[in-house]
Amino acid sequence: MSADQGSSKVLTLAQSESAPDVLHSVDVPAVDVPALPALPAPAPRTSEAIDTRTLSRSLFLRLAALDANSPERAYVRDTLIELNLPLVRYAAARFRSRNEPMEDIVQVGTIGLIKAIDRFDCERGVEFPTFAMPTVVGEIKRFFRDTSWSVRVPRRLQELRLALTKASDELSQKLDRSPTVPELAAVLGVSEEDVVDGLAVGNAYTASSLDSPAPEDDGGEGSLADRLGYEDTALEGVEYRESLKPLLAKLPPRERQIIMLRFFANMTQSQIGEEVGISQMHVSRLLTRTLSQLREGLISD
Repeated sequence: MSADQGSSKVLTLAQSESAPDVLHSVDVPAVDVPALPALPAPAPRTSEAIDTRTLSRSLFLRLAALDANSPERAYVRDTLIELNLPLVRYAAARFRSRNEPMEDIVQVGTIGLIKAIDRFDCERGVEFPTFAMPTVVGEIKRFFRDTSWSVRVPRRLQELRLALTKASDELSQKLDRSPTVPELAAVLGVSEEDVVDGLAVGNAYTASSLDSPAPEDDGGEGSLADRLGYEDTALEGVEYRESLKPLLAKLPPRERQIIMLRFFANMTQSQIGEEVGISQMHVSRLLTRTLSQLREGLISD
């Protein structure tokens, strides 16, 4: 047994919602569309789409005419949100393969729908689905950008990283080499410190498993976990072991020998008794008394 292990033993003894189906919740007026006998199934869907666009336009006209604080405005706005929720579900279906619940994607897309409703101007001659779809999809994509980072970083740095990637590719083709930090800063109109932060934040996008192999440029042997340091519990007792050394030196030779045999040679009390020439009971009493002295010495120091 090493000296540190023996000292540690002595020291130890001494110290002792998913969204609703809005098309069934809105009273959509019927439009007289001639029946198509040859195609009976598609006719209701075509009529429904026409009715939805007509009703949405009427509601947007009504919304524009109402005062911002009018109670009716909130009702009309909510009706528009419910009426156009199928647009959100359609956009969310494009991201069905992602590892996120569809209810969450629909909820995020609904935020984009609300933003589009608040900004839409029906007098511009653009259909609302055409206007709203980029906003809904953009909100969903922004959600995935925020949740796909291994470490949460500010939105400003996320967008800066995307801009740096694009600028770096363009400059690399133009200069036929990798751009420098000052060159990137000049193109983007930001400081060099911001460029450094944007480049460094890329390390937070993905995380490596501790079980993955070490990089080849680092030797490629073992896993990343094998290269991590570990906590050395013996370090906690360094100060106490150093304090214990002068106390051990002051002990009488026999008591010091018994301590050394017990905690450094790992001998039993009976073996110590045979070695020293005393009984096992006498060894036990001497150990108890000596450890008590060491404890008091540590406390007084």
